[in-house]
Order: sequence, then structure tokens, then C-alpha cells
Amino acid sequence: MAATTGDRDAETESGPGSDDDGLNRRLAALAVAPFLALGLADVLLLLGWGIEPLWAFAILPPILFCSVLAWIAFSTDFLVGRT
Repeated sequence: MAATTGDRDAETESGPGSDDDGLNRRLAALAVAPFLALGLADVLLLLGWGIEPLWAFAILPPILFCSVLAWIAFSTDFLVGRT
């Protein structure tokens, strides 16, 4: 019965409402922000070169998609415990 109580305490400390989730989300945003900024700067650079706006905005969805996937991976600790 003591093991069950310990398991329950471990779940509440790292559960969905814990402060650790906010920290993970913040760290994930900090990790993804430079790559997102580079992608958006690339779109602006293409627009500045005078390329048709359609081509510049065509690369925007993959940039956003990859950024969101990276944010999810970092914020959920998907990579923790992998060897």
C-alpha cells in the first residue's frame, strides 16, 4: 500500500497541472524560437528580393509545421529517457 501512495505522489508532482509543465513549455519555446525566427527571416528575405509572394509564402507552412512539431517534442519531454 505504501508503494501505491508513492506512485500517486510521483504522478501529482509531474502531472498535467504541475509547475514543471509551464517550465517545459517555456524552455521548448526558447529552444524553437531561433529556428522559427530564421524561417520567418527567410520568408522576409525572399519577399525583399522581389520573388513572387506566392513562392515566399509557400515555404511558410513547412516552417510553421516543423516548429510546432519541435515545440511539442520539447514541451512533452518526448526525448527524455531515449537512448
